[in-house]
Amino acid sequence: SLDYDNIENQLFLEEERKMSYMGFRCLEISRWVVCGLIGFLTGLIACFIDIVVEQLAGIKYQVVKENIEKFTEVGGLSISLLLWAVLNSAIVMLGAIIVAFFEPIAAGSGIPQIKCYLNGIKIPRVVRLKEGPMIHSGAVVAAGVSQGRSTSLKRDFKIFEYFRRDTEKRDFVSAGAAAGVSAAFGAPVGGVLFSLEEGASFWNQMLTWRIFFASMISTFTLNFFLSIYHNKPGELSNPGLINFGRFQGDSVAYNLYEIPLFIAMGAIGKNMLLLIFDSLIPLTRVYVHRPCLQVMEAMLVAAVTATVSFTMIYFSNDCQPLGPEHTEEYPLQLFCADGEYNSMATAFFNTPERSVRSLFHNQPGTYNPLTLGLFTLTYFFLACWTYGLAVSAGVFIPSLLIGAAWGRLCGILLATITPDGSVSIWADPGKYALIGAAAQLGGIVRMTLSLTVIMVEATGNVTYGLPIMLVLMTAKIVGDYFVEGLYDIHIKLQSVPFLHWEAPATSHWLTAREVMSSPVTCLNRIEKVGTIVDTLSNTSTNHNGFPVVVKVSGSDEPPKLCGLILRSQLIVLLKHKVFVELARSRLTQRKLQLKDFRDAYPRFPPIQSIHVSQDERECMMDLTEFMNATPYTVPQETSLPRVFKLFRALGLRHLVVVDDENRVVGLVTRKDLARYHLGKHGLEELQLAQT
Repeated sequence: SLDYDNIENQLFLEEERKMSYMGFRCLEISRWVVCGLIGFLTGLIACFIDIVVEQLAGIKYQVVKENIEKFTEVGGLSISLLLWAVLNSAIVMLGAIIVAFFEPIAAGSGIPQIKCYLNGIKIPRVVRLKEGPMIHSGAVVAAGVSQGRSTSLKRDFKIFEYFRRDTEKRDFVSAGAAAGVSAAFGAPVGGVLFSLEEGASFWNQMLTWRIFFASMISTFTLNFFLSIYHNKPGELSNPGLINFGRFQGDSVAYNLYEIPLFIAMGAIGKNMLLLIFDSLIPLTRVYVHRPCLQVMEAMLVAAVTATVSFTMIYFSNDCQPLGPEHTEEYPLQLFCADGEYNSMATAFFNTPERSVRSLFHNQPGTYNPLTLGLFTLTYFFLACWTYGLAVSAGVFIPSLLIGAAWGRLCGILLATITPDGSVSIWADPGKYALIGAAAQLGGIVRMTLSLTVIMVEATGNVTYGLPIMLVLMTAKIVGDYFVEGLYDIHIKLQSVPFLHWEAPATSHWLTAREVMSSPVTCLNRIEKVGTIVDTLSNTSTNHNGFPVVVKVSGSDEPPKLCGLILRSQLIVLLKHKVFVELARSRLTQRKLQLKDFRDAYPRFPPIQSIHVSQDERECMMDLTEFMNATPYTVPQETSLPRVFKLFRALGLRHLVVVDDENRVVGLVTRKDLARYHLGKHGLEELQLAQT
């Protein structure tokens, strides 16, 4: 676990008391500077990603399109299929190799991992330098910039050293996640709300302003540099990587009696995808562990995706006229007449972002119902198979595309029930594509507030704010009844001790005595070095907190609690030889500063790497100055919900359980609390991974 509660030992209190008012003001300014840097660098990364993806996709589609056009009349389209599959597999192979062989934690969207990190769970290498979608990339940038160094690059710039602790790092990672959302969707307000709703477990008002500042800088940076790239300097028309286009004219109108239809669509999008994910993910991801097999699996999926897409386009006869205002960047004629293009190719033979935009804004009649129905089913099962591969990819865009497809299909079917068979204002297919996209994504990620604002900002129109909110609330309420959200499923599959906002509703009958870990390994306030070394060596590396006790001189009473010290602190003390030598009867030991602990943060060396001689083992170590002299404690009769609320609200790592005489009887950790959850048969215990 992470320490989101500041360790108030004597060193910390002395440093804080020596700092002047101007010193605190400088620290606050530094926090704003760091947030600005996070936004700027995240925006630059998003700009780089957009340019690279646009160039690679352009090359891929242009080569395949020319090849298809060449062989359409003369035969030999199998060569075009092979070319498409090879290009798909080659690009995916590069990403899969990086993930499988170098950074497995980079697989997926990274959102569940960042969510766990902000909840207080230390996931190894989660914010190390790696590839990843924008939310994960923003968090990685924030973690590196805020610490003034990069472990991956082995560079220490000796700046922002004060922020080298879990509490400060957590706040900056929240800002990085928000900046990533802002850069992806051009939605700075939505980014802040995403970090609040889906990411951060701890919040305050000043953090809101700093995160909003980082989000604004991120989207502005992306906008500014993309305008230069597109030879339109100063024309800030590219606020995000994903551009949904603007809804204008009749397409933004809806009637009161359409709201029940929108709500029904929210119920439909409650998680068709998740119901299958929930049963298939454990089966499809259990047996593929070897990196080479993971790469081959990803390449296989890429090749099959190209084959299925090509087959769907080949057998489709949905030909539409190619008008002067067509939005398809790579229209395929295939077997259509001159001046027409294959509508199925618009959905498959484009980047997903462009396909979503065409489903939102193409004129009525652009797609026939059969095309949309086949595309929805095909893309749905491909998305199920793709999720969990060893590539840095999430479900945001696939979910939007699936939802937009079946949403537009609903709009077309509704249009057919009008008296004259025409498309009326209340059955505009683009409008229903937007609602379907919101319903599908909301059902999967279970976000309401932030996703509403993201969709409003991305479309540039607040008119659909209410319908989208109702759709998302319906998707969440109905979806929660059947199956958990995708991120919660992902977290549960990894057996991570995630703490939700509240304790299980039926847990009041449990007390701290029943959930605590005991017996507890305690240390004396003045302890023998050999005892400390043996304690650290003989206990698991997951054993990180040690209550410090003191025995009343001349009394036979058991020792009483006087503080709490961490394994990492003891490691630093042993490394710096902070000992009292009995032979010389010295009463003082080597003076350390907080800087010594910050220099070792966050990857403290293992006890096996610390050499302690036999003579040094006979020395003593005074823990008074380094322990937290005021740890949080609870009586052993405290109810589980009260323990949970204290632990969760303060971001604790350890909570000491004491008896009426302040003697240690147990220790509550994250795992002790997280193993209880409300299941179908009442309160249940989970088997959790070690933390």
